[in-house]
Order: sequence, then structure tokens, then C-alpha cells
Amino acid sequence: MQIPRRNNLDAFWMPYSDNKYFKSTPRLLARAEGMSYFTQDGQEILDGTAGLWCCNAGHGRREIVEAIQKQAAVMDFAPTFQLGHPIAFEAAARVAELTPEGMDRVFFVNSGSEAADTALKIALAYHKARGQSQRVRLVGRERGYHGVGFGGMSVGGIGGNRKQFGAQLPYVDHLPHTHLPAQNAFSHGQPEHGANLADVLENLVALHGDTIAAVMVEPVAGSTGVLVPPKGYLEKLRNICTKHGILLIFDEVITGFGRIGANFGAERLGVTPDIMTMAKGLTNAAVPMGAVATSNEIYSSIVDGVPAGIELFHGYTYSGHPLASAAAIATLDLHRSEDLPGRSRDMEGYFGDAAHAMRDAPGVIDVRNIGLVAGVELEPRPGAPGARAMEVFRTCFDRGVLTRVTGDIVALSPPLIVERPHVDRLFGTLADALRAVPA
Repeated sequence: MQIPRRNNLDAFWMPYSDNKYFKSTPRLLARAEGMSYFTQDGQEILDGTAGLWCCNAGHGRREIVEAIQKQAAVMDFAPTFQLGHPIAFEAAARVAELTPEGMDRVFFVNSGSEAADTALKIALAYHKARGQSQRVRLVGRERGYHGVGFGGMSVGGIGGNRKQFGAQLPYVDHLPHTHLPAQNAFSHGQPEHGANLADVLENLVALHGDTIAAVMVEPVAGSTGVLVPPKGYLEKLRNICTKHGILLIFDEVITGFGRIGANFGAERLGVTPDIMTMAKGLTNAAVPMGAVATSNEIYSSIVDGVPAGIELFHGYTYSGHPLASAAAIATLDLHRSEDLPGRSRDMEGYFGDAAHAMRDAPGVIDVRNIGLVAGVELEPRPGAPGARAMEVFRTCFDRGVLTRVTGDIVALSPPLIVERPHVDRLFGTLADALRAVPA
């Protein structure tokens, strides 16, 4: 009999991690409940990031656990290629109850990365179905993040995600990002300046003509450090896209399901896209799942445009997985019964004030916030970008608070069940860490 291999941490190649550093100095999470994680030795770690922006209802929710257990006992898996199972259709209907009016068609995937690539494929298929096959160009934005598939990575605008892998998709262009620290530093909510940056899309239309299929942006860019859209910016993008027959895609993987005080960023910011991607909060991260919601017109153009047979040659083995569908239904029940968007709105003022109290902490050069998400930007160390924030991350963890860093920005996005004492502890620990870490 083969002896089980000893767990020395070697086998798991960790994603987005400094593997060498971690395996020399591991920080392991062993359990989660409510607002907290717990380490193997029992230390409580207050979750200041909802895992990875995803556990909006907190950890270990009994309702979600029991729904998964029940479904696993009834049916562990069923395909959705030319077959179906009721729970996937129920989950899609629940999602469609929350999406903007007229966006009632839901395509299930397994992650935000898959949702981004799926949305781009649907956009291309839509234009082809309408006899506009010349529309093959995709437009993203600098400092945008749309996952790690080749489609989302190409349209995304994070250099570090691209430079290792050579060629990207062809026919991709980018809008400028909206981060204007000289004009908008320390903004509460949407900053005043920068709506004019949307006008660059008119320049791309002048350059590329009627070859642009879609523009993909995050309503609030999360993974690049909480970049909140300037007032009027998204409205301008919407108007330009409509004017030129371009589809507007919102990546709502982070902003969906209550994070910024509404079901989706589209609702909070008052701009309706043609396609939306989502994941993370859809199942409270209990089972991997993502989705793409489209307008009814996009769905009917693709599906009714084919006389018979498969209309969209795309999908995943686990699209609409029974366990994920059960988790989604239970999560959306909590979303509604506990009014998680309302809780986010109720806490936004207190959370935002606490975030902006970091203004005078050592090394802080900007603070920005909307809903229950905030970015605290630090002055980079000369010749060592990101080092200061990483030390803050590790110091906070060792003192019992989980944060997230991207470059020299500390991002905070606690579960939406957060209470004022949690906020006080979160920002108090961050302030202490900023004072403790060398400049």
C-alpha cells in the first residue's frame, strides 16, 4: 500500500502568490464563521475583504451549507448540454429578478474569468447574427481587470497580468483609466473630475469605424485599487455606445450583489449595460459559480437567428452545476431576506468616514470609497513598488485582520454583515500597522 505523502506545502502551486516566501513563512486559514477566519492555532482573523470580495453574507452560513448538502444527496451532477435540471432554471430566474429590467437571460459559468470570456463571445455572436460580422474589435480600459482567460486578460489593462504570456487577442484597444489623483484625491464616492475621459471612445470609433463590437468596463474597478467612476463618466460611455451600435458590458463580479449598496453597480450608478458579468457574491463563494446576464434583445437575436440546432457554440461542463445552483438560490434568499444591499447602504457612511480617517496616517497619499469598499493608497518606497503595502498586509494579518493589497493600495471590502465595532477594529488595526511599518 502506498503511504500518503506528507503535507509539506510543496504540492500546491499557489495562485497569485509569492510561493517561495509563503512556504517559508506560511499563514494558514483553517476555519471560518461569521465575520472571521481562524488559524490552525485558533487565532481569530477579522475578514476585512470578504475573502476575495465574495463572501458578502459572511462565512459558514447555515442556510447555504444545508442547501448544498441537501442537493448533493439528491443529485450531485447533471449535464446541461441538450439536457437540463430544474434547479439551474430556478437559479437563473432568481438572478433575473435582480438584474436591470429587460436583462432576463442568464448564462451560467464557473468564475468571473469565464464570465468575461463568455460575455465577449456573446457580443461577437450577436453582431454576427445581425449581419455585422465586421464588428470584431473589443475595447477595454487601462487598469481594468476581467479575469485571467485570454479574452478577459486581453481586454483588461493590468500589465503584470499580460507581460508573461506574449501575444494577446487581436483587435483589442483600450480606453484610459479614470484615476486622477491630482484632481480627485480623497474623494468620498464618485469623484467630480474625469467624465471627459469617456470621450476617448469617440476617437476610437473615428479610428476603427464600425468594427467595434463591445466595450467592457467595471462600474468600479476593484482589483486595481478601488477606482470609482467620475460623475457622468458611465453615462457618457452608455450614450456613445448606443450612438454607434456598440454593446456596453459591465463586469459586475465585484460590484454585484450588494457590495456598493444596490443589487448591482448598474442600479447604484444609474446606467444599464447590454451585458453584465457576475460571480463571487452569487453563491457567497461557497461553490464556484459565475454568470452572464444579457438583454432579451441580444438573446433573441442569437437564438432566433438560427433555424434549428445549437445557437451558441459555447459552454462548460459545470454550467449550472446542481450544487452551485443550490448555493446560489440559498444565497439570493439571504440577499433578499437580510437586505444585504440595504445593510451596505446603512453602513456606507460610517465605513467611509473610518476609511478617510486614514488620511493622516503615515504614508497615505489617497483614500477613495463607495459602498462597502475602500482603497487606501500608500506612497511607494523608492525602487520597491508594492513592498510597503505587502508589509502592511502581513502586519495586519499577524495582528488579527485580513486586508488585501494591490500594488501600494490596501483594499478593504468586508462582508456586508459588518457592524460598527468590526469597522473600528479593521481601520484601527490598519492605522497601527501603518505606524509600525517602516517608511
